[in-house]
Amino acid sequence: MRVGLIGDGAIARHVREHIASSDHSLSAVLMRPKHASEYQEEQYVFSVGELPDGIDIMIDCAGHTALAANGADILRRGIDLVTVSLGALADHNLHDELRRAALQGNTKLHLASGAIGALDCLQAARTGQLENVTYIGRKPPAGWVGSPAEQVVDLAALTKGAAVHFEGNAREAAISYPKNANVAAAVALAGVGFDKTNVRLIVDADVPENIHEIQANGDFGSFQFQIRGKSLPDNPRSSALAAMSVVSKLEQLANPIRL
Repeated sequence: MRVGLIGDGAIARHVREHIASSDHSLSAVLMRPKHASEYQEEQYVFSVGELPDGIDIMIDCAGHTALAANGADILRRGIDLVTVSLGALADHNLHDELRRAALQGNTKLHLASGAIGALDCLQAARTGQLENVTYIGRKPPAGWVGSPAEQVVDLAALTKGAAVHFEGNAREAAISYPKNANVAAAVALAGVGFDKTNVRLIVDADVPENIHEIQANGDFGSFQFQIRGKSLPDNPRSSALAAMSVVSKLEQLANPIRL
């Protein structure tokens, strides 16, 4: 597949490494116009209109703002789009704009599962009565730097123990924590929605990794799923599994037999 990327951060670099070792090819990297003087290689472009023809799929690795700025134009142009910025869909207006753009362009917006598993179980369970879905996100202090957690907890001073810095629903979490709550959004989209999914976010100085947990019950019974994920080496806020989920989605789309 001929692939285009949005962004050049930690997740994008992981995806580029995979593309370089696969049968796929990198056609373009879309960056914000303010970076034009920094990225002068031919493959870098600074608007959707500059994307070369023939791209099979674009992959958004640049966060909520990038999806809002470019997603609809990409979909309307007739290019499918993969995103890890699931939390951006908590914005009703953006969600509806992307849906309309996909219909207009006869394209698809594919949601990479990110740093959490068990979403297939939630999707199956919601065909019955699915109740009391809760997502709990626990990260060490470095994982919350630059987030609203800093207004609640002195991250630098927390060297032992844990503190809850957010409790609410997934819509509130996704909007307030655009760089930290994409997992909460994934759980919401797979299950009972943004407004009915309970979220608790915790800073924990006693854990070295990011811990994500889903609790749910309903007609199917109940389950509790937990994953202890490592962050990417060059960005403690980015999950390694989130980057891997983008690669996995790319391979699923390229494979004629899909799970």
